[in-house]
Amino acid sequence: MNGKQITKLGFEGRAVALAQDAAKLRERAGISRQEVMGELASVRAHPEAYVTGGVYADLAAELTSREARARAARQATLRPTPLPYRVWGEDLIEPGARTQMDVAMQLPVSRAGALMPDAHVGYGLPIGGVLATEGAVIPYGVGVDIGCSMMLSVLPLAPGALGTDEARKLLMKHTRFGAGVSFEKSFRGDHEVLHDPAWREQALLRHLRDKAAEQIGTSGSGNHFVEFGTLHLPAPDLGLEAGDYLAVLSHSGSRGFGAQVANHYTRVAQALHPQLDPAARKLAWLPLDTEEGEGYWQAMNLAGRYALANHDLIHARIARALGTAPLTQVSNSHNLAWKQALPDGEEVIVHRKGATPAEAGRLGLIPGSMADPGFVVRGRGNAEALDSASHGAGRQMGRKAAERALDRRDVQAYLKERGITLIGGGVDEAPQAYKRIEEVIARQRDLVDVVAEFRPRVVRMDTGHEDI
Repeated sequence: MNGKQITKLGFEGRAVALAQDAAKLRERAGISRQEVMGELASVRAHPEAYVTGGVYADLAAELTSREARARAARQATLRPTPLPYRVWGEDLIEPGARTQMDVAMQLPVSRAGALMPDAHVGYGLPIGGVLATEGAVIPYGVGVDIGCSMMLSVLPLAPGALGTDEARKLLMKHTRFGAGVSFEKSFRGDHEVLHDPAWREQALLRHLRDKAAEQIGTSGSGNHFVEFGTLHLPAPDLGLEAGDYLAVLSHSGSRGFGAQVANHYTRVAQALHPQLDPAARKLAWLPLDTEEGEGYWQAMNLAGRYALANHDLIHARIARALGTAPLTQVSNSHNLAWKQALPDGEEVIVHRKGATPAEAGRLGLIPGSMADPGFVVRGRGNAEALDSASHGAGRQMGRKAAERALDRRDVQAYLKERGITLIGGGVDEAPQAYKRIEEVIARQRDLVDVVAEFRPRVVRMDTGHEDI
């Protein structure tokens, strides 16, 4: 059976070759050409009946995926008005972030949303935005740094057991920051995430695996950090007695691997929606029942695991150098999408772009700035916030604006007053560029309970545009 005969049945593109392959198998099994033609017509009319298995399964999967892509392309009209959503800390949020959230709530796939008190303008969905969609995932609803996350290790040492010079040397030896950086191969270490079978299941992931292996256990630029500080636990919790502990806090993501996944699938999503309103272009989505949607979902989750693996290696190296092991650890991702049920039982995809998961009882970390406290929190499971909380203090000043407006001497004085030793870091990451973390926490008392407070002491970051 040739391609011309297949095309007359209504098959197009990749489906033609898949139909030919299946037809050859059926003819070899002794089925007449006329019967095969009838079977192919049936597959064309009802592909959903054939996707579970058999000789026509691949063809049926391609047809259902093609239809889903066509459906996605047709559904490009925004709602005339945004769906309603709750805002926490409205007095702290710039108008541009509200505008971006309004556009997100006009998407035809949107079902619910919330805006956290640390919210500010981002690409597509605002940082601090939480968005629930039906059957679709938005790459820029997750963000470029897929899986960006926090980790805290509480060590069996008093805060004063580690001097400033020793802490500085440990951070210089056991952490790396910046675009493209890596450890020497002999020092890099291994992690089970590098042996995840998902790396072999997509050409994109196979291509990116070596770069991911090279950069494992390192941190990016911007607001990523690793720092020593004091954890104050006012009451017994976290499996620990009340008191003060030496702790390590880190903020890192999925490095160049996650960024390339985000950019690749954003281009794919935008190509699926050529008629989408320009205001929502960076919110182009991928239906989960398509090959593209499944591909992004797999790559996104792998990037999330990889980001946490970076923390694992950082904390393990530091603990090993100190000759100890953590008493307990807390970690959370805040740039991911999760499958979650709404109160009415509907399953949706909840995007948290710069937002902390805060289901009832779940522990999380909300940092301040390089010189301000961070907090261990326990979620309260607020359904209106889609079980979410802020992921930090949130910027009140963009990077370029901070570099223009802030005086390096004022920033240095702020750090000195609080006893902070800073390695790297730029004026664009100065504490004055951020909202006051205490105000942000105060605006979300119905989202989380504070368990402990972390005060930074020796902080390492990437070198900024203008070192502090």
